This record gives sequence, structure tokens and C-alpha cells, in this order.
Amino acid sequence: MGTILVPVYSSSDALSPIGSFSSQLSGDVRGLTAASSGCHVMWYSALLVAPSVLFAIYLAISAIKNIKKYFLGRSFIMISYYVLLWITTLLNLAWCSLQEWECSPGKKFLWNLLSLFTSSGMLFLEISLVAFLLKANYSGGMEALLHNFIVSGTLVGVDVLLKVIYVFGFGIPLFIGVGSSHWSKWGVWTIHKLLLTAAYGFILFVHFSKWRDKLPPRPSFYNYIAVMFVVSTLAFFASGLAAFGVRFGIWLYNFTVISYHSMYLPFLYVTFLADFFQEEDFILENAYYSEMRDAGFFDSEWD
Repeated sequence: MGTILVPVYSSSDALSPIGSFSSQLSGDVRGLTAASSGCHVMWYSALLVAPSVLFAIYLAISAIKNIKKYFLGRSFIMISYYVLLWITTLLNLAWCSLQEWECSPGKKFLWNLLSLFTSSGMLFLEISLVAFLLKANYSGGMEALLHNFIVSGTLVGVDVLLKVIYVFGFGIPLFIGVGSSHWSKWGVWTIHKLLLTAAYGFILFVHFSKWRDKLPPRPSFYNYIAVMFVVSTLAFFASGLAAFGVRFGIWLYNFTVISYHSMYLPFLYVTFLADFFQEEDFILENAYYSEMRDAGFFDSEWD
């Protein structure tokens, strides 16, 4: 009677079914761990890159069509904001296109540096734009422009200094996608988003209070503030959940990051800067008058 030879494998043998399954399983786990620790899937990068590229193309076409406005425009403030918008758009496009740097150990310094410049540029636009509109000064004077930029630059400079200390001093991975267990990262972002939420919330509170006349009579300004308040609130809520180890918080925070980096700059341009490049000045004046009329600032003239 013949002897039946049954192959015996150890779990460490590459030819073993168990070893093969274990290798595949561990590879999948490593892939999932890498994805959750900063390596994003393709759709994440696509949602960031596509809107950024389209907006950059739109800005280029608009610049060619309105080249005379840059030299004949009377508002130094609007021209300066348009230049800042271009610089921030290019930084944001680079940030969206170079997402793989986040996963490359040899490029973490460059990624942190790019993320720092990009986030600071967008934050400078946020703060300086609100400060400019709260002053209700559309004359385009150089003194108003410098004062606005000094105040905004000081606030952003403090923010940059703190982030440099956190990232390069204490090694907190603010710009690296890590798990929710890294509570220090999410704690910093929770405080950061809380401050922005409080600022936008205070402006909305004043708008609905008896001090409403202290604010600029532009409904588009309050629409902008309301949208930014919602986005900041979601980011604050998400980072708070992530700090307590809730996985949904990380997903929600990534959603706010995609929304912010893909939509904020186009939203800002359409809301405030697009009117500046109309063909005739009276169109801009009529737009401001219509907004003030819709807000009810001329109702007293009919009483």
C-alpha cells in the first residue's frame, strides 16, 4: 500500500496557504495604516487638484481680459488683494498637487514648509479681508492698506510663530495625517478653529444686535461670514471629536479640509473681487446700491 505524502507547511513558509494569507492580510493592514496616517487615496487628491486647477485657469483668463484694470484701477486695496489672491492660489495649487510629499519621509520638512506657507496665506486673506470690510473703507488709500496689512500681518505672524514652534520645535505633526491618538495635534487645531469660530460668530451676533449700523451695509459680507462660521464650526467640532479618539471626527475634518482648499478662494473671488473687474464703474456702484437697498438701509427715506 503506497504511502501518501502530505506536504507540511509552517506558517512562516511563503508557499503555505496560511503564510500567504497572513502576508496578504498584513499587507492590507499596512496599506490601511499608511492611508490613515497620511497617504490619501486618489479621489482625495482629485477633489483637491481639479477645482484648484480650474480656478487658476479662470484667474489667468480673467487677468488677460482685465490687464488694463491693473494699471488704471484706483483702488490700491483691490489690486493688492488680487495679487495676494494669485500668490495664495499658486501656493494652494502646489499644496493640492503635492499630496504625496505628506507620505514621503524625506520630504516631510518641505511638506510642513509648504503647508505652513499655504495655510498662512489663506489665513492672511481671511483676516485682512474681514478687517478691511469692517472698516467700511473702499477708497483704496495707501494708508488704509498699510494699516490693514500691518494688523493682519501681526496676527498671522503670531500664528505662524506658534505653528513653527509646534511643528519644528515640539515635533507635533500639525500638517501630517496621523491617527486620532495624537491628541496634541488635534488639541492645537481645536483651539485654532475655536478662535476662528468665535470671531465669525461675534460678527454675526453684532449683525443681529442693536449695533448693526456699525457693520458695513453689504449683504454679501454677511453671507460670507455665515458660510465661514459654518465651516469653522464644523472644523472645530471635527477636531474636537478627533482629539477624543472618534474616527468620525477625522473623516469630518478631512471633509472640511477638502472643502476649504478647493472652494474658499473661488468663493472669496466671486463674493468680493469679481465686481471690481466689471466693464463699467456704474455697474459696480449699482451693485452696491442694490445690496444696501435690499438690506433695508434706505427704508427710513420713505417713512
